[in-house]
Amino acid sequence: MLRALPAQRFLYAEWKKARVGIDYHVEVDGHYYSVPYQLVSQQLDVRVTAKTVECFTKSRRVTSHPRSFRRGAHTTQSEHMPRPHREYAQWTPERLVRWAQKAGPSVSGLVEMVMATRVHPQHGFRSCLGILRLGERYGFERLESACRRALQIGAASYRSVASILKAGLDQQESLLEPARPHAHENLRGAAYYQTPEEGPC
Repeated sequence: MLRALPAQRFLYAEWKKARVGIDYHVEVDGHYYSVPYQLVSQQLDVRVTAKTVECFTKSRRVTSHPRSFRRGAHTTQSEHMPRPHREYAQWTPERLVRWAQKAGPSVSGLVEMVMATRVHPQHGFRSCLGILRLGERYGFERLESACRRALQIGAASYRSVASILKAGLDQQESLLEPARPHAHENLRGAAYYQTPEEGPC
């Protein structure tokens, strides 16, 4: 009387909402997955299983990725990356560095380090913008002190700076040596982000 078992086993899935960042990635359980760059700032439906992450807009699947459990890492499909165009060009490493320079040398140095540690600088945009927005909440003087401390301990991330500010560590006298420029083969310096015809900010 029993019927044959289904050809495929039941696959448990969870549905979530996720907004696409300016780096054209959505965050799922601490990992970042790319979607077509045209979807920047849109909210997507995300179906998550033990093995896959699928993104949908208006019930249409726009991409699928093997699931990764590496927190803070990125899974990027090259076809999702944008070609140069007017809307996307406003968010560039050059612009972020110029913005950071207005807040202070340590802020600028940390922003450069965040982008230098990514395979593609765009992967660091979300973290860099988060760092800069902390200045609006805590003040840019405190942000500069927090970034200086983050550089001293080699903690180049938004979470580290936010934690320093929340705990008030930026207002304590540092026991470390004054911050010096980090020697790193991928740390390019502000001059790298200037076009030939562009002078200092």
